[in-house]
Amino acid sequence: MATTSVHSLSFPISSSFNKPSKTKYAHPSLSSLPCASNAPPSPLIQPPLPVFETTPAPAVPHSSPYPSPYPRSRLIFLLRLAIRHKHLPLLRGVHALLVKISDTDTEEPSPSDVVFLTNHLISGYISFGFLTHACKVLDGMPQPNVVSFSLLISAYASQCGMLKHRTSYGDSRASVGLFRRMRRLGILPNSFALVALLVNCLRRPNPLLGRQVHALAIKSCLNSSLHVTNALLGMYAKFDSTDIMLSLFDEMSERDTSSWNAILLGLVEERRYQEAFDQFFKMRMSGIRWDHYSLSTLLTAATEGFGAFQGEVIHACAIKSGLERDMSVSTALLGFYKKHGSIDDMVDLFNKMPAKDITAWNAMLNGFVNLGLFDFAIEVFDKMPERDSITFNSLLAGFCKNGEGNRGWDLFVQMFKNRMPISDFTLVGCMNAVAITGDRKKSEQIHSFVVKCGCKLGPRIHSALIDMCAKCGRTKDAYKLFKKWSHKEDFNIAFSSILSSYIRDGHPEKTLNHFISCCKELEPSSSLFMDEFVMATVVGACGALGFDGMGQQMHCLTVKYGMAYADPTIGNAIVNMYARSGNLEHARKVFDEMHSLDQVSWNGLMDAYLLYCQGDRVLDLWSEMKELGFKPDARTFVLVISACRYTGHSSVGTCQEILFSMKNMYNIEPSDEHYAAMVKVLGFWGCFDEVEELICNVPFKPSSSFWRSLLEICRLKSNPVLAKKAMQNLLALEPEDESTFILASNLYAASSRWYCSERVREEMRSKGMRKIPVSSWLIQSNMVHRFYTRDRTHPRSKDIYGGLDVLILECMKNGYEPDTSFVLHEVEEHQKEHFLLYHSAKLAVMYGILATGQGDVVRVMKNVRLCGDCHSFIKLASILTGREILVRDTNGFHVFRNGECSCRDRW
Repeated sequence: MATTSVHSLSFPISSSFNKPSKTKYAHPSLSSLPCASNAPPSPLIQPPLPVFETTPAPAVPHSSPYPSPYPRSRLIFLLRLAIRHKHLPLLRGVHALLVKISDTDTEEPSPSDVVFLTNHLISGYISFGFLTHACKVLDGMPQPNVVSFSLLISAYASQCGMLKHRTSYGDSRASVGLFRRMRRLGILPNSFALVALLVNCLRRPNPLLGRQVHALAIKSCLNSSLHVTNALLGMYAKFDSTDIMLSLFDEMSERDTSSWNAILLGLVEERRYQEAFDQFFKMRMSGIRWDHYSLSTLLTAATEGFGAFQGEVIHACAIKSGLERDMSVSTALLGFYKKHGSIDDMVDLFNKMPAKDITAWNAMLNGFVNLGLFDFAIEVFDKMPERDSITFNSLLAGFCKNGEGNRGWDLFVQMFKNRMPISDFTLVGCMNAVAITGDRKKSEQIHSFVVKCGCKLGPRIHSALIDMCAKCGRTKDAYKLFKKWSHKEDFNIAFSSILSSYIRDGHPEKTLNHFISCCKELEPSSSLFMDEFVMATVVGACGALGFDGMGQQMHCLTVKYGMAYADPTIGNAIVNMYARSGNLEHARKVFDEMHSLDQVSWNGLMDAYLLYCQGDRVLDLWSEMKELGFKPDARTFVLVISACRYTGHSSVGTCQEILFSMKNMYNIEPSDEHYAAMVKVLGFWGCFDEVEELICNVPFKPSSSFWRSLLEICRLKSNPVLAKKAMQNLLALEPEDESTFILASNLYAASSRWYCSERVREEMRSKGMRKIPVSSWLIQSNMVHRFYTRDRTHPRSKDIYGGLDVLILECMKNGYEPDTSFVLHEVEEHQKEHFLLYHSAKLAVMYGILATGQGDVVRVMKNVRLCGDCHSFIKLASILTGREILVRDTNGFHVFRNGECSCRDRW
């Protein structure tokens, strides 16, 4: 018995293929199609199929459309075999055989057989992804039917491809063009063609065409088809036409799971979460079984709609139906528990998953990041079998959220080295990380990277660039980028960044000037960029300046826009502004009028009382806070412990009780900041033995803030032994910090080691560090009047110096003696007195006395701690002038009245 292998049917294409066809049926020339004998090796080509035996074909009547060796059943079998085994040479061979038959057959084949076999051939080319070749086969068909067109319409709709072969229907979108050609030929569409066209509407959003297809379905009486109706529901859900979708759903006589899934998706997309759960209840009552898609959609609703109870119900349904371990349902459950903070449920669910894809790993990583568990997030990152850009972006966002800018930068460098895709989200995350570090060099590098790569400056990247430059000391660059802003959205983000940069540079008056100029420039639409962040920044600038008048205007503006009391962020900023402007009563009044209080609100008012050294009122507020059930945070305990330093009697015992209660009652681990505050309290009340004991018993290595606190209290209480120890440890911990250089220089100068002091200052200059000039200022006639030591630039400097000389002489008559130990310069003694007598604080106080009327309070602000000599002088000046003088320095307020200071000489 003769044998033949199937792959041997790939006939060579002879020249006879180019002869005119003897029948009406004419296949396109195969010269442009992939040829089995000439085509290069293809990954689609499989090894030769097993050899099978064939028997001679039985004799067929002469009327048969095919010669006896090639009956129709055998050709169909070969086509299906080629498709099933992905054997491209076999498919090409059968195509060649069909062409050969059409050229050599003396009898015309029946049209039904031609269409039947050609549709199989079209299906074969579609299965291999050769849509252009399938189109050529369709072009050669004398009488295509609805199946011929539906096959290609579905294929193009699924791929959303464009025709690469020009046919009679032109270059329009392929599936739509094919459908129009079919209608011109008078062929009525079937449900498959309409569904394919609706899929095309979804993938290439075209709501108008979708409505036209709906009308055609009604006209063709195909709207009763379940498949067509489900596709229409999905189309209306996609285009936010939920009401039309629900109306169509109500008219359906038959529904299946896909029908319910479509309306669930539509309702969730429009954030009508409760309605989605109501429809799910109806679905259960109707006896329709849900699937994994139903549960995933409803879990999205529970996650975004904060439906904790509903999410747990859906979880129970997943367990009941055995879908809990489905990949999509498990991933959605991870997202739900991540949103609602149930870390134990999230970990348990993740561990039970039989298979974990990268989406599940990313959900787990995101959950730990959102809950602030960064150590666990890094552990998950290290265990991941594979990572994508979403993985790196999530961890990068976590580092930024945790304030670990350097680790975020290192992660970005790792992404770049691993050739991971760099998206806008990645760049924004990297710029946020650099902004946290404040590293100018890194900010210039990432800025150059953005420019070099030709990244489009969208609103997110543009605002992140401005914020990064502002926080890295590149205010001029930030302002240049801000001037190039051309986006309609996110203007408020960039605007608040540029305003904050002036405050960080020590120029809050520039913040106010820039805000006022922008309001004038954009007056008709100025309210569009006044959100809570912009207003909080401007109010903060008023507080930094102590500009009570402008602060009141900003307060009125927040009331006008409905922000003042509804949003705690604005209310907290207003409380802080009034407190720092010397108006503590207004600060308390605003606090009492706020509609909602958060932990920051209570901390802000405590901080306000501490500015005025009113420790007893802080402790009263602490008791009130506990009675109302507000839970304190770590910052609250720092403030309460610090308040024990300013009480009317020794509060060392109270302070120790509060420190020990942190862990026992509130599960808050005392940090270095809490122990630093404790050192100040113990040192202030003269308990230096307890201070030394505390140093030995601190459960961690003390940081620089701890030693600074000890150094400050040793200076106040004159304990040189502990002061030396504190200075040595501080210099060892932060030898490169700018404040450490200044401290070392001042200590050398105080001990008359002028050469060492100058050497330290020279090193500072060589490293680009600069000391912010000491200045004092006051607000008069809505203008900031700023003074520096021995400053004569003010228009009224002649009056100021003349009045100050007279006041100094009067003070000397009443016992004032200049303390030249506060002059840290190597000059003669008489020069030291000259430096001392014209400190910026004395000049500002003198101008305030001259510029304000009798009985008005003189309000002066200073950007560093008030020196002891100025403190003694202003106390006497308050007696001689009969004026109340209020001075705010970095430690708080000094209210001088009748020769006494509110700080009781313990600042």
